[in-house]
Amino acid sequence: MALGFRRHSRQKAGVKRLPRLPLILGLSAALGVGGAVYAQLEGADRGVPPIDSASTFEVTNVEIDVSAPSADKAREEGWRQAQAKAWRALWASTNKRPQSEAPALPESVLNGMVSGIVIEQEQIGPKRYIATLGVLFDRARTGQLLGVSGPVQRSAPLLVVPVMLTGSSFQSFESRNEWQKAWARFRTGNSPVDYVRPTGAGIDPLLLNVAQTRRPGRGWWRLLLDQYGAADVIVPEVHLHRLYPGGPATATFTARQGPDNRILGRVTLKATGGATIARLLDEGVRRLDQIYTQALAAGALSPDPSLIVPEPPPIEEFVPETPLAPERPTPTTPLPGGETTPVPTGAVTSFSIQVPTPDAGAVSRAELSVSRIRGVTSALTTSLALGGTSVMRVTFAGDSDAFRQALEAQGWQVSGSGSSLRISRGGGD
Repeated sequence: MALGFRRHSRQKAGVKRLPRLPLILGLSAALGVGGAVYAQLEGADRGVPPIDSASTFEVTNVEIDVSAPSADKAREEGWRQAQAKAWRALWASTNKRPQSEAPALPESVLNGMVSGIVIEQEQIGPKRYIATLGVLFDRARTGQLLGVSGPVQRSAPLLVVPVMLTGSSFQSFESRNEWQKAWARFRTGNSPVDYVRPTGAGIDPLLLNVAQTRRPGRGWWRLLLDQYGAADVIVPEVHLHRLYPGGPATATFTARQGPDNRILGRVTLKATGGATIARLLDEGVRRLDQIYTQALAAGALSPDPSLIVPEPPPIEEFVPETPLAPERPTPTTPLPGGETTPVPTGAVTSFSIQVPTPDAGAVSRAELSVSRIRGVTSALTTSLALGGTSVMRVTFAGDSDAFRQALEAQGWQVSGSGSSLRISRGGGD
């Protein structure tokens, strides 16, 4: 039997954060591939919501062989015995003691604790029932009897991009495939790894494809991981080779991590026929989970530091130790109307500026316009949101009032106060 526990899970279909569609369409328009985007997003043959195991304890591979006067009674008796066997295994694993010491619970109590029976494999005869079952126990009702409390150590959230090679063709989320389904139905109750599993619907096929898993560039990975609420990426990969259609198959599973596709381990399994391919892939997911769990215990599953966006260092104000020279008239720079604006002087100040960026060109224009202001030493976009509002960090040699006047002189409409401002054009970006 295999069993395990988790305090919570990120595997609910509605938990993950999806990037906004205008972001993708804006980038595609900038690259001139808008039509290709719509073509790649067409079709409904996508999306496999992952099973949520956050509220259950799980015991799998419970083997049952029961005889009874009828098939229905044999099945009912088999499920009753599976509940009792699973409870003893669950109690023994939690308390690290033999199953024989597990408290005997009446059938009515077990029925209230069990939230579901998973049929892994079954054979039904006229008077016999042979099956391999999984039993799910409600966490709230069972936790007190088990004495389970306190947080469970878990990894950082890891984005899962399953890749499958079969028939000389790589697949990820481009269409529903058996490898994606295996990861979606994997119950993560026995794993300390925090898997963030996309459904594969919406714009997932455009963002999380096989080509992306081969790109080491950190900039785009940082954006993707932020949108999906993950700290790093793992790429469980399977090479499935069938001897002939419906015949024996061999699968090589590889556990990869990070944008550099670092290999953590491999395992090879075989299936006797096409009917057992799904079970083969389920076992492959379980084996890869063991590899990732061992890597976590060994400290080898830590997020890549290069995927963390560094915060800019604080700017220290220079305070001279000697008296300053007498003030001189402040020089001015001419403006288009013959007016003049003072050239900023004084301590360097950091500003956070929000600016509408409907497309990629608006980002470049905003950075160029702000960087032209006298006294601006840097102007960098730290949070990009095409089709929305991006955030720019600007360092300026002067105070807030001088910076506001300089922005208005560039044609911007300025709102806000202090070091947090919002700028916009009258009817454009």
